[in-house]
Amino acid sequence: MDAQSTEKLVCARDWLKGQLDICADFWLEHGMDAEHGGIYTCLDRAGNIYSMDKSVWMQGRCAWTYAYLCHVYGIRDEWLAASRSCLDFLEEHCVNHAAGDRLYFTVTDDGRPLRQRRYCFSEGFYCIGNAEYYGVTGDAEMLARARRAYQLIYDLNNGLVEDPTGLGPKTIAETRSGRSLGDAMIFLNIISIMRRVDPEHTQEYDRHAEECVQRIVGEHYRPELGCTLESVNAQGEPELWYTAGRVVNPGHDIECSWFLMDQAEYACDEELFKTACDIFRLAIEAGWDDEFGGILYFIDAKGLPTEAYEHDMKLWWPHDEALIAASKAYLKTKDAYYLEWFYKVLNYCKDHFADPEYGEWYGYLRRDGIPTAPPTKGSTFKGPFHVPRALSMAEQTLTKIIGE
Repeated sequence: MDAQSTEKLVCARDWLKGQLDICADFWLEHGMDAEHGGIYTCLDRAGNIYSMDKSVWMQGRCAWTYAYLCHVYGIRDEWLAASRSCLDFLEEHCVNHAAGDRLYFTVTDDGRPLRQRRYCFSEGFYCIGNAEYYGVTGDAEMLARARRAYQLIYDLNNGLVEDPTGLGPKTIAETRSGRSLGDAMIFLNIISIMRRVDPEHTQEYDRHAEECVQRIVGEHYRPELGCTLESVNAQGEPELWYTAGRVVNPGHDIECSWFLMDQAEYACDEELFKTACDIFRLAIEAGWDDEFGGILYFIDAKGLPTEAYEHDMKLWWPHDEALIAASKAYLKTKDAYYLEWFYKVLNYCKDHFADPEYGEWYGYLRRDGIPTAPPTKGSTFKGPFHVPRALSMAEQTLTKIIGE
């Protein structure tokens, strides 16, 4: 690599690290609840709270993020305290003990339950938050919590137990049932974290990881359609005669691609890494908006109309995932194609998502790249997770590419 290319990478890496510091501080300053514990994530552009309700996803994600930053950059008291505050809030208020220790989806500021949802992503983020905190502190109780949640998720995803919430599936199972890409891909990421902090159960994690890979690659990845489908039927086959069966979420596919890259690197599986790169390529090329730039939220596998109203919006997290995936793919392959995509996405993020005045990144843009009005930095679904994770992981990957 010539000096000019290296200098460009160094500048990109330094920008990412600077943004990481800004984003991490933004949430500590504006989001942490000193009275009840945990974090508020419904924040406007300047960091003012516009809803006191708390996202259970975000308690687990915030716990993971600040513990992970401690893992990567060394323990800082404020990071560890933020992680612990969210974990304590989760344990005290967000576990539905009457429903088999499923977690709620939203609660009030002081922890009274508001909403329960069918899917078990709250449990997943609770799991990784506790696991990462254990990895940093060695607190055995946190690992025990993570292990219990891990087993519950596995059992639910594989139909080994009835959902104790009693909510049942969204559709009438006798008419239509299927499998979601989200279940397999999120569990694969959970596995990678659990395996890193809990090597005692490596064989179990390896077995479950292979099951996830088989579902993603064998069922959802459809190179004959040029995409990875969000859902397939119970037999793992596409159903393309209705809109939900044709949904493609490019951001999910891109995120899934780097989960698979990490698994491929762990397993020394060159073919899987190639498949992961193909999933990235199909998603970024189909999802990129050639007119306005940025990654579209939803597209249809056959190019037909999409049902979701927000299909042509530009959300923060698909772009975050693209920074991670493109940099990882380039590190492994040295193919300029991936570095070009990295810079293309990075430039879009600089121009449209990053806020040099108030810090952090906008969450929601219109198709033309202008923030929705009034602009927001956080919501039930956006908090200190995708942005700091991407900034940290891409910064680490660029450092490896640079060779420092």
